[in-house]
Amino acid sequence: MNKFGIGQPVQRVEDRRFLTGRGRYVEDIHLPRQAHGAVVLSPHAHARIRRVDVSKAAAAPGVLCVLTGADVVADKLGGLMPHFMPEDVGGPKGYRTSRPILVADKARHVGDRVAFVVAETPAQARDAAQLVAVDYEPLLAVVDVEDAMKPDAAKVWDDSTTGNLCVPLRMGDKDATDAAFARARHVVSVRLENNRLSANALEPRGTIGDYDPASGSFTLYTSTQNPHGIRSEIAHGVFHLPETKLRVIAPDVGGGFGMKGDCYPEDVLALWASRRVGRPVKWIQTRSEGLLGDDHGRDQVIYGEMALDEQGKILAIRARALHNFGAYVGGAAVASLVFSLRLIPNCYDVPAAFVTTQAVFTTTSPTAPYRGAGRPEAVYLTERLMDRAAAVTGIDPVEIRRRNFIPPEKMPYVTRTGLTYDSGEFARVMDRCLDLADWKGFTARRAATEKKGLLRGRSVTYTIEESSVFNERMELRCDPSGMVTIVAGTFSHGQGHATVYAQMVSDWLGVPFENIRFVQGDTDQVPFGRGTYASRSSMVGGNALKAATDALIDKARPLAAHLMEAAPPDVVFKDGKFQIVGTDRAMPFMGVAAAFYRPGGLPKEFGLGLEAAGSFATEPPNFPNACHVCEVEVNPETGAVAIDRYTIVDDVGRALNPMICEGQLHGGLAQGIGQALWEHVVYDRQSGQLLSGTFGDYCMPRADDLSPFTVALEEVPCTTNPLGVKGLGEVGSVGAPPAVVNAILDALRPLGVDHLDMPATPARIRERVQQARPAAASRA
Repeated sequence: MNKFGIGQPVQRVEDRRFLTGRGRYVEDIHLPRQAHGAVVLSPHAHARIRRVDVSKAAAAPGVLCVLTGADVVADKLGGLMPHFMPEDVGGPKGYRTSRPILVADKARHVGDRVAFVVAETPAQARDAAQLVAVDYEPLLAVVDVEDAMKPDAAKVWDDSTTGNLCVPLRMGDKDATDAAFARARHVVSVRLENNRLSANALEPRGTIGDYDPASGSFTLYTSTQNPHGIRSEIAHGVFHLPETKLRVIAPDVGGGFGMKGDCYPEDVLALWASRRVGRPVKWIQTRSEGLLGDDHGRDQVIYGEMALDEQGKILAIRARALHNFGAYVGGAAVASLVFSLRLIPNCYDVPAAFVTTQAVFTTTSPTAPYRGAGRPEAVYLTERLMDRAAAVTGIDPVEIRRRNFIPPEKMPYVTRTGLTYDSGEFARVMDRCLDLADWKGFTARRAATEKKGLLRGRSVTYTIEESSVFNERMELRCDPSGMVTIVAGTFSHGQGHATVYAQMVSDWLGVPFENIRFVQGDTDQVPFGRGTYASRSSMVGGNALKAATDALIDKARPLAAHLMEAAPPDVVFKDGKFQIVGTDRAMPFMGVAAAFYRPGGLPKEFGLGLEAAGSFATEPPNFPNACHVCEVEVNPETGAVAIDRYTIVDDVGRALNPMICEGQLHGGLAQGIGQALWEHVVYDRQSGQLLSGTFGDYCMPRADDLSPFTVALEEVPCTTNPLGVKGLGEVGSVGAPPAVVNAILDALRPLGVDHLDMPATPARIRERVQQARPAAASRA
């Protein structure tokens, strides 16, 4: 067995330089004659801009130029458009925004970009930015998604004929769903809030723009997870240039989580300012600017109902949601909208469903895909409904799920929202998770907890998600020394691609692991790619890499036959060698690859050099699924929650590197638990001011807030891609919120508490306990 091959827990080759401080981020890049930029941000959530006076700022020490929205108009720069809207694929028509590089007429959220100052040093740029005088006419703000849909709400977009409604979506069969509810023995309902989140990547965003007047071309260094997408959007949509005039380089990127998938005004501002001043211009974000101006995640209010028969079998689900888009339609914002509906049936055999949502404009920072992108919202609803159904019917939470799982023999299974699941053994995965969690030992643990004056609760939840989108291209290049270079269209910003892809190539070609080089993130070196998001790399990138490997072998086989004086059909490739069938004559792949670079002596049809490309499309996608078991201790007097045990078993299809799989699950769980207990972007409901603008106000989990995770991988191969893989990067963040909240509610149920919204902070829990105690006393 190849110790560096597929399925082996190979340590990440990237980690040594990261852990020893040798990473290379945008902040580490310093170009000759580099200037620095600072952005002037709107202090108002909603205000007309009467006048912008830059005279004092322009005269400040070290200032090279000051750019405003009027300059954007004068230079005829385009805005940042949504990547797609439902109407583009036959869906309902919506209000399509264009996000300006700098606003000229109206600020629509606190942090909207108003001006850009370029100076010799960062400090001079920031000082001068304070001197830009803007005459604002404040307008009414609206930050709450339900407030925004009221008839008298302030309109974010004056010319919209539908108020603050951006676009509606609906899925399922209303008549069939209504009929199922009419005959139901039990109906349970919830109103849930999915709290707004900030990604808070380890590395804040940063960008350097460098314009070359001799060629009229730009180079952009930026912390993005989608270099080619950024190139296309800026070249075509903003500067109206061929893509060959813009090179995008993404060096190391310390986390993205979807937030760094979009193009931001600062990317354009640095390029545009470089053209203006004739020097490279660098902008590095502060943490406060990140909390204020990065795309946020989630922010949904949903009303859901579940109908069940007398045996606890689901008859139907219906839901209506409001999804906060903020002030602009972010690049891929509609993806979250779609997934938040499509995954509501989850892993259950739901005969009827009717689900609707409305995307709504508010005077807040835009929302966009954040780790999970709509799947957490969908699963959160269904799993909260399942626990409520268990309580109402008196059926054990494990048993009610078991009764409703889609059985393996029904695969492929078409959901009432139009997805086709190819594989999944949900009961098997749940049983393994219950065993690892010692589900049967809970009673003893609860008794021990009660002796401490605390309450213990537990939950079991199940999640499924749609993973991978679009198509992808991967390339392999061999050189005369026997090195193989992977040219990746995907983009690794923490996922370990340099390790896992090398494992795959080493396994397939028999090339030593250390002889494989990895290239990504430079649009001049990588012909094309779609970046990484939606847990797409293992499936789309991995299968494209397999196609490239197969093409490379097919291309090399004729030369191997020529060198061994055999007919090509008589030569097979196995275990890293080309071998003549029925003989012991063989040549290693690396030897044949090197022969392609001989200076002469080969028939001309072999050409010079060995390389091949492969592509793969996610049609259909894959469906990773997992069972979560969570146990918590709750102090009913203070509301404090401690996660005592957390177990997850994840069906990954096929584990390419188990260690990296577990690491991805750990990260996703931390983010999902963070949403459940602490994280919340909060705006003042009247003024629209951001109240959680620092890490003193926006609380993220620390290592000592989390229990050790028990993680196990289950392999139920996906049947719709050659590798059998399923994405796993988002499974933790999708399943953790309902697991944690349901466990807390289980602990508080004896006190009469049956509802909590996220984040379940101590103050919220204490308030709910205090509200429930009089009602519980009166019932007694």
